[in-house]
Amino acid sequence: MEALSSLGVETLEIRKSEDIDKVDRLVIPGGESTAISMLLDWNGMRDPIQKAIAAGMPMFGTCAGMIVLAREVLDGREDQTPLGAIDITVRRNAFGRQVDSFETNIEVVGFDDPFPSVFIRAPIVESVGEGVEVFATVDDKIVLCGTELILVASFHPELSNDRRIHEMFLSMEASGTQG
Repeated sequence: MEALSSLGVETLEIRKSEDIDKVDRLVIPGGESTAISMLLDWNGMRDPIQKAIAAGMPMFGTCAGMIVLAREVLDGREDQTPLGAIDITVRRNAFGRQVDSFETNIEVVGFDDPFPSVFIRAPIVESVGEGVEVFATVDDKIVLCGTELILVASFHPELSNDRRIHEMFLSMEASGTQG
């Protein structure tokens, strides 16, 4: 929320399903992807979010948010159900455990200078489907990709003072429908 507010965007924490109707784009942040998945069901938010996806609402998932927005999750729990918003297969904790967390500069398609990135128990994208563009890799592992409406990052761009990834998300326009 701080990263988007620093860009002049009014933000709202989504706590109830009816809050989704109050926003024109949605960020699913980092955290624990299995807990987020269970909370979506427990709070009755899965259906409203899937309707927002179908209606063409732009969405941004960082780290656990990438996992939640994916089509398929490898190394997840059996009861973990992703939203299927973007045609990617992700692997949880692909870079290792918490002690294996790291920072690095990554080359991002369209950026003149590298982007400072923080990876914390980060997932990677194992495969992308049709219409998914790869924007950045680390050691040949996909860490940033998206479609016209969905952007996902395996790192935490909000932990840097560089707002270019957030600006990339803000440049996405709602389409009305998504196929």
